[in-house]
Amino acid sequence: MSVKMPIALQLYTLRSEAEKDFIGTLKKVAELGYQGVEFAGYGGLPADELRDALREFNLVPVNSHVAIERLEKDLDGEISYALGIGLKDITVPYLVENRRNSKEAWIAVARQLQDMGKKIKEAGLNLHYHNHAFEFQKFDGKYGLDILIDNTDADVVKLEVDTFWVQYAGVDPVDYLKGLSGRVTMVHLKDMIKGQEPPFAEVGEGCIDIAGIIRVSREIGVQWGIVEQDVCQRPPLESVKLSIDNLKNMGVI
Repeated sequence: MSVKMPIALQLYTLRSEAEKDFIGTLKKVAELGYQGVEFAGYGGLPADELRDALREFNLVPVNSHVAIERLEKDLDGEISYALGIGLKDITVPYLVENRRNSKEAWIAVARQLQDMGKKIKEAGLNLHYHNHAFEFQKFDGKYGLDILIDNTDADVVKLEVDTFWVQYAGVDPVDYLKGLSGRVTMVHLKDMIKGQEPPFAEVGEGCIDIAGIIRVSREIGVQWGIVEQDVCQRPPLESVKLSIDNLKNMGVI
């Protein structure tokens, strides 16, 4: 039996198109059947203009990737913009090496995210952390990501699990998700072709158990699946169309 899940697109996948025509790219994403978008920048648009475009195209502003350095510099500004376009979620997408090369560094990041997360929550938003593969390096027998989890509150710092990078790190994403009930509200859906470089593939075109990931995601409370492809071998619009079409054929949408 198929499992339904609302599907958004991480706009980083269409970064070249968005740089030329941000609003036009949003329209194309909606026409392909995506129900929401995740931001990696806002195209330099005023919040009210972007909000109006999202409403016009009936796209949900699901989440926004904002560098931790940016949050350090202007947390109030990022919160204000997010609220202005109707966002509920902000996600730290990456850490530079000196923030994640030891157990102590992970604990320091966890404390910082906990503090930021409290302020973000007070504003009516949620803070998340998005993983790559480096989070699965172990320190004193524990993954860096698990150190972060252990040193933050589940209602203050949530997770956006990028299932591609979990598998790339040699960990089964289905099994790992099973231990995160109530902590994860979004998952990145990406696929992998082993032996290809770069290994990124359209959803449904590779070796990752997408159906299993969606099934367990729903079981643990995930609200959105978000398609992303870091590097496309096809024109990016063709790639994101193939991904959404494959998800439709799986009965996800």
